[in-house]
Amino acid sequence: MMRLALVLLLAATAYGCGNPTYSPTAKVVNGEDAKPYSWPWQVSLQYRSGSSYYHTCGGTLIAPNWVMTAGHCISSRNTYRVVLGDYDLTKVENNEQIFGTADIIVHPSWNNNCVACGNDIALIKLERSVIINDKVQPACLPAPGAVLPNNYSCYISGWGRLYTNGPLPSKLQQALLPVVDHSVCSRSDWWGGSVKTTMVCAGGDIKSGCNGDSGGPLNCKSSNGLWYVHGVTSFVSSFGCNTIQKPTVFCRVSAFISWINDTMTRY
Repeated sequence: MMRLALVLLLAATAYGCGNPTYSPTAKVVNGEDAKPYSWPWQVSLQYRSGSSYYHTCGGTLIAPNWVMTAGHCISSRNTYRVVLGDYDLTKVENNEQIFGTADIIVHPSWNNNCVACGNDIALIKLERSVIINDKVQPACLPAPGAVLPNNYSCYISGWGRLYTNGPLPSKLQQALLPVVDHSVCSRSDWWGGSVKTTMVCAGGDIKSGCNGDSGGPLNCKSSNGLWYVHGVTSFVSSFGCNTIQKPTVFCRVSAFISWINDTMTRY
């Protein structure tokens, strides 16, 4: 047991956080297939139906045994599993790591009947720690209270629909979504009061998140060269995923760092 713990510690130290072995393709304007394993913290959250499991949401590996996702992705009626190291959901690629859940903690202020009220975040404690390698690594989290400037380049990643009512991709997708400042996103002809200061907007053009991307990361590269997950995909417009002046809205991770740390310590 001590030897295994030492191996895990050495692997975590070697890879660190937010530093993918396979660098993401930069400056993708429209959504396209991501480079395999370039978002090594990307999770497929899957629910059981009968004897099979199906993708329902994304998520982010933030520690060897903890995953961050959206509160609205969790239902007490479902049994979930977490898959890491996946790229094509329709194929067995022998890099997948599959985990049951030991605990699922939804933010206590999340309200399923009011997505615009905020707090759309949940943490999943895995039944055991992942094996950190070149294809499975944790993301970095931003400093408490950090707010990105307008038009900052970030990328959404996930297996959500390619467009409103469109097909589900088999391969992991990514798209460039520039950040939209809260002062713009909260204008009456944008999202208005639906957007709170604990949220971050990104996109608002032909690029957006869509059904199936929920819970997944908004990946933003820092000046130190590391990738930080600044958002948890929360909601899009009821008029469709790719609606002008209706950016994808994310739960702003930096507003919940204290809750994340406290929860991981308590459980």
